[in-house]
Amino acid sequence: MTDPSPSSDDGFGRFSIDPRILEAVAKLGFDTPTPIQAEGMPPALEGRDLIGRARTGSGKTAAFGLPLLHRVRDGGSHVRALVLAPTRELAIQVTEALRSYAKRLPVRILSIYGGAAYGPQLAALRKGVPVVVGTPGRVLDHLERGTLDLSKLELLVLDEADEMLRMGFIEDVERVLAASPSERQVVLFSATMPPEIRSVAEAHLNDPLEVQVESSALSVGHIAQQWLPVPQRFKVDALTRVLAAEPAEATLVFARTRAGCAEVADTLAQRGVEVDALHGDLNQAARERVLSRLRSGRLRVVIATDVAARGIDVEHLTHVINFDLPNDAETYVHRIGRTGRAGRKGVAISFVTPKEQGRIRWLQRTLKVPIDRMVAPSDLAIRDTQKARLAKELVDATEDAGALALLTELESGHDIRAIAASAIAKLARARGLKLDGDPNPNPPRWAQSKERSREPRPDRRTYPSRDEIDLFFPIGAARGVRPGDLVGALANEASIEGTSIGRITILPHKSFVRVERQAAEHILAHHADIEVRGRQVRIAKARKRPAPSLKEEGGRGRPKRRGKSGPPRRPKKRWNKKR
Repeated sequence: MTDPSPSSDDGFGRFSIDPRILEAVAKLGFDTPTPIQAEGMPPALEGRDLIGRARTGSGKTAAFGLPLLHRVRDGGSHVRALVLAPTRELAIQVTEALRSYAKRLPVRILSIYGGAAYGPQLAALRKGVPVVVGTPGRVLDHLERGTLDLSKLELLVLDEADEMLRMGFIEDVERVLAASPSERQVVLFSATMPPEIRSVAEAHLNDPLEVQVESSALSVGHIAQQWLPVPQRFKVDALTRVLAAEPAEATLVFARTRAGCAEVADTLAQRGVEVDALHGDLNQAARERVLSRLRSGRLRVVIATDVAARGIDVEHLTHVINFDLPNDAETYVHRIGRTGRAGRKGVAISFVTPKEQGRIRWLQRTLKVPIDRMVAPSDLAIRDTQKARLAKELVDATEDAGALALLTELESGHDIRAIAASAIAKLARARGLKLDGDPNPNPPRWAQSKERSREPRPDRRTYPSRDEIDLFFPIGAARGVRPGDLVGALANEASIEGTSIGRITILPHKSFVRVERQAAEHILAHHADIEVRGRQVRIAKARKRPAPSLKEEGGRGRPKRRGKSGPPRRPKKRWNKKR
């Protein structure tokens, strides 16, 4: 097969890509390459190692996916291309995108990730697949089992490398890189470039070309950002008011945990908001139903966790709301990057409790963008927005032939203005909108109170706080367990965000993971067993404080035994049995 010659047009035809791929891309409605595609695809097609820096929603999946498929367009029975993704959700999303681009190619694509049965994955690997997309932990498991052979690998893609670092997978990534041939091509995509990722690139990439299509990797200047001070107990009321007052087409609300996600969605539904939840408890079919309703406009509000929201790409998503403020700038950028797609304007609103106000100031300094303080919408502001929305819908519906015919019949002997007013009143009542009266023009009382703001102090306690629980895992270093294994198991199988996971203690035959109480209680209720390094492990609540590991305590080891009183005894001195 001969490669097509480059085209001079402004679309994807300018690239030397197999025409079958170009046809599939055209059918998907992709006409013009995004900046990261235009800059990153030519060197990737030439076989150069590449570092791509672009924000979420910039089109990076196609930027590496199209050159990848062009390279393996003839298929094969051995693994020729491998894509590493930080989470199960993103691995599934990348697999679906690659399959949509490769519809006319004889290329099989396999997705491997934790939480899925080994049987189908093993069968597919034995049969032979040219493209594998997987999470670092499961890929490493297959490598250690000898069921995944990378000896003939031609291309390795690291997608969202900074997220893999944040989740503790960077050691696994380096082991996969070390297990691949030295002459393979490496393409690394990352929204940010921490020193650890830079070190990986310097160690494993060969003279890479760095492509950055924005002035800053944390660029969010195209999104209007605001923050709303709100006490924790009034967050749901604040969310209800903001959703009612903002002229949004579609809104994505981020909650920290799955339990919190479901609780917020249920409360909003009881208040008459058309809402659905998107979290790790949903299977793929249920997830696709929620996304389909959101894309078609039949659903206006979705409450999601960070893990479940990976891969969401909805063009008419105008608002992102941080119901729970993230702990780091990278997560914040990933979240609000869901809006403002394809050069559109977007709005991001963050709810900030009194003790989090220092963190919102830190985000402004880090991102170098203004985040304006907003006032909670008053009853009057909510009514004005709802009236404007109702008026727009009435104007848009004036071409309805059936309604016009009925109005013509009523013209004789009736006051048309009175009939129109009656119809508007009925529609307003059905929506809970009061057109008469004088609503309160002031913000709610909780928004008027002046609460002292303070920055949280660093937590130096050994014991968990009231809002944390230590989880016990009956598996430890003797089985090769690493912190990334435990974080990956909780993130992929229980959909727990990395920000909810605290101190990790790994001992020879057991491990302890500190998790926020709400997330831990959900794990204990719904995930009694979880897969860690290919083994089903039972999780329980730790009955006592975990002993410090040597690594964590600087090599001091086990605390010395003490008598009834006084300082620690010398290690070699025997106990006085007469006491």
